[in-house]
Amino acid sequence: MQPEQAKFLLGFLIPQLKSEQMITKKILSAIPPDQGEYQPDPKCMSSFKLAWHLAATEMWFLDAVIDLVFKEDDSPMPSGLKTGGDVARWYDENFARRIPRLEALSGEHLITPVDYIDLRNDPAVAYLSLAIRHSVHHRGQLSAYLRPMGAKVPAIYVESADESVTTVPL
Repeated sequence: MQPEQAKFLLGFLIPQLKSEQMITKKILSAIPPDQGEYQPDPKCMSSFKLAWHLAATEMWFLDAVIDLVFKEDDSPMPSGLKTGGDVARWYDENFARRIPRLEALSGEHLITPVDYIDLRNDPAVAYLSLAIRHSVHHRGQLSAYLRPMGAKVPAIYVESADESVTTVPL
């Protein structure tokens, strides 16, 4: 990959990241405050743990692109986070801090190979796509928890049974 190709990919992926982030924030915010321990099955993560995993892992991917290294994933959850709404606010604030840093990266930086836990060694920019896919995957899991918890499912791409297209900002 050439630096100009990496910058093109960055320009293509940043709007997607921003768009997906808005949807993810809605799903995180939809978790009822009293349903953080909900699990559809004992093998599943609780809704709150899944929300934190989704938000924190996306930041981990973005940081890896910025810092050119996947750091040890040992940062504890901030003690003030108690609900899905709290995670959504944390996610929104942390995402907003990272986007300008991502947008400022050079093509040379973006083509630098980054080792992903000894499984891959791709150019840094490639992990933005993986970040999106990882978040969309877990957001889908979390959205499937919402109705059984007694919550409404926000519109994801167009509308849901609970949110019509006319109420979704474009």
